Amino acid sequence: MPADLDEKTTRYGEMLDAALDAAELAVPAGTPLYDAALECREMAVSYLEDGRHFRAADDPVNALAAYSYGYGWLDCGVRLGLFRVPDDADLFTV
Repeated sequence: MPADLDEKTTRYGEMLDAALDAAELAVPAGTPLYDAALECREMAVSYLEDGRHFRAADDPVNALAAYSYGYGWLDCGVRLGLFRVPDDADLFTV
């Protein structure tokens, strides 16, 4: 049975929003890694906003793509140690 596009798009948008709330900066301010962390967060937030825009325009395919890209940016930052996340968070690959 194929995935339900609307359900999946909604779920990914909610997951990205929750992941952004859960991720805390884990590197010291004033360092190149801090700048990288801010850029990863900015990209994730931008893709979340893009996804919401596409969703409002009744374009779930591009909304899902935007949410997925945003999640990728944030998850990469977590894997690199730029962000600290709760141990029980099922939102990340760590």
